[in-house]
Amino acid sequence: MKPELQFDFLVDKEKRSLTIKREFGARRQRVWDCHTKSELLDQWFAPKPLTTKTKSMDFREAGHWHYVMVDPSGPEYWGRLDYQTIRPIDGYTALDGFCDSTGALNPDMPRSQWTVTFSDLGERTLVESRISYDSAEALQQVMDMGMKEGMASTMERLDELLAKQEPTP
Repeated sequence: MKPELQFDFLVDKEKRSLTIKREFGARRQRVWDCHTKSELLDQWFAPKPLTTKTKSMDFREAGHWHYVMVDPSGPEYWGRLDYQTIRPIDGYTALDGFCDSTGALNPDMPRSQWTVTFSDLGERTLVESRISYDSAEALQQVMDMGMKEGMASTMERLDELLAKQEPTP
């Protein structure tokens, strides 16, 4: 991450939520596309050294994104994002959960509500993700799994992708 780009990771245990604010050195449409197109998500949406592969994606309200993060040593971590609302290039809401290769949610793992907004900052974009959990225990579980470090690494990968992409006309 370039040091001049904002990265805030705020934990509110009372509200059982995370707020992640991350600035990117690209215009909003490019950042939005990287969050909503599977061919771009597959290039950045995993902390290093993991890689992401989309199994299926239907980016629309009531649609989903079913994907796997693959560790080079073999383990796979499946996830499913169920889109609730979409406001093109402004934001979306979704339910996020751990699942298996068929898309069946894992009831032993936390599920979270995501509200993601995209704001213009001139030549930059601010992405704010508000993530809420059903319980303080669920929030603590994802923190113990390395959520902060994983998100920081994942966002750095998006920086790298944006730096090599051609600007959107």
